[in-house]
Amino acid sequence: MPNPLPERAQRAVFIALIAVLVVFGLYLSFGGFGGGEEEDPTAASEEPGASQSRAAEPPAPGGLSTVEPSPIDTTAEEDVDVLDWFPFSEEELRAAGTTARTFAEAYGTIDYTGSPQTYYASMEALATDEYARVLVDASRAGAFWDERSEAEAVAQGRAEVDSVRTYGSDSITFVVTAQSITETANAEFDEELGEFAVTVVRSGDSWQVFDFQPADAGQFGEE
Repeated sequence: MPNPLPERAQRAVFIALIAVLVVFGLYLSFGGFGGGEEEDPTAASEEPGASQSRAAEPPAPGGLSTVEPSPIDTTAEEDVDVLDWFPFSEEELRAAGTTARTFAEAYGTIDYTGSPQTYYASMEALATDEYARVLVDASRAGAFWDERSEAEAVAQGRAEVDSVRTYGSDSITFVVTAQSITETANAEFDEELGEFAVTVVRSGDSWQVFDFQPADAGQFGEE
């Protein structure tokens, strides 16, 4: 049998084995068998649920389609019928404007030798039930009416529609210039002129006055 190694030699072999094991362990801890792949530096910093939130994001607009497009019809500027932009026909606009103008004329037409009730009745016939009640409450003519009655004054109303201020699906507010020319029995005259906002609303096939105010009162349709 061979002689055992001396104690000093055994000690050197043992130390060499420990050194080899240490080097091998360090090699493994630094990714010796990882094939040189580096870990994604952002992977450790992601918060829980980050990948799910990215997956939930809607995709960007897709690519082109193979379906033939369907271009809308367009109209040349000179061929545009602007009345098509309104929810009313030309006849409806004319009828609504006529109601507004007729009401303003009735407002300026006054026979002071008659009764205030007769005067307001001509406007009530053109108004909604709600606004007719407002006119009834306003029929207290007072001393001014008595004064004009003694002078046998008669006023003639005139009116002209200037523009459309606003409109809704069933209402239109017109700006109307109204004039009232008063003449007394002694050929004395008085003339009043002003702009009014007249709102008319659809009532079946006709129109009725919903409100009547000075134009600067800021009247806007059904509001």
